[in-house]
Amino acid sequence: MKPDIHPSNYRLVVFKDMSNETAILTRSCIATKETIIWEDGNEYPVAKLEISASSHPFYTGKFKMVDTAGRVDKFRNRYKNHQSKVNLDQE
Repeated sequence: MKPDIHPSNYRLVVFKDMSNETAILTRSCIATKETIIWEDGNEYPVAKLEISASSHPFYTGKFKMVDTAGRVDKFRNRYKNHQSKVNLDQE
């Protein structure tokens, strides 16, 4: 490993997924302002995440189907009167 290219402030940090309250303790150099008491009784810095592998649909297998055809139809219905007015103005 090359010297002086990696951060020197690696420490144990808890990453907490706020959507499902899961947490993992790992080494990181992320800057944090809050701390948390871990399962071993020690206090560690905590980084709060909106989504992680434990809650992401790709990793959990809970995909949401998106109805893109329905969206297009809604858009066309909403703006069909506008399009007809534009066509009338151009004539």
